[in-house]
Amino acid sequence: MRAAIATTSALGAPWIKWVCLLLLCSAYLQGGINKLTDFGSAVGEMQHFGLSPAAPLAALVIGLELGASLLILSGFYRWLGAGFLGIFTLMATFVANRFWEMAGMERFVAANSFFEHLGLTGAFLLVAWLDLQKGNDGTR
Repeated sequence: MRAAIATTSALGAPWIKWVCLLLLCSAYLQGGINKLTDFGSAVGEMQHFGLSPAAPLAALVIGLELGASLLILSGFYRWLGAGFLGIFTLMATFVANRFWEMAGMERFVAANSFFEHLGLTGAFLLVAWLDLQKGNDGTR
């Protein structure tokens, strides 16, 4: 009984929640930093997916990935940051992982990525929903 209480208390530590949120945001932090430090490649990525105007969209994606991640990690309007990343991830997966237009191994890989990104979308929307359930007014 005592071990169960200690485990529950340890899992309730605020830093554990923050680390979980950091892990959830890690791909967006890494992606935003990479795009920021190699803006030419970020523009090339937009062009690869047929998005135009490429440079402004790349800048918007950088701002979204980094800004929304920081909102989530700081707790300031966490629901808004999580909602933005959830919607962004859903839209991006329909642009980047169109497995239904592919065949063979390419289709297999894209389908796996598509459904992994649906999982990420769900995780971000869950974070937003839970934050709003707490009545968070934007200040943690």
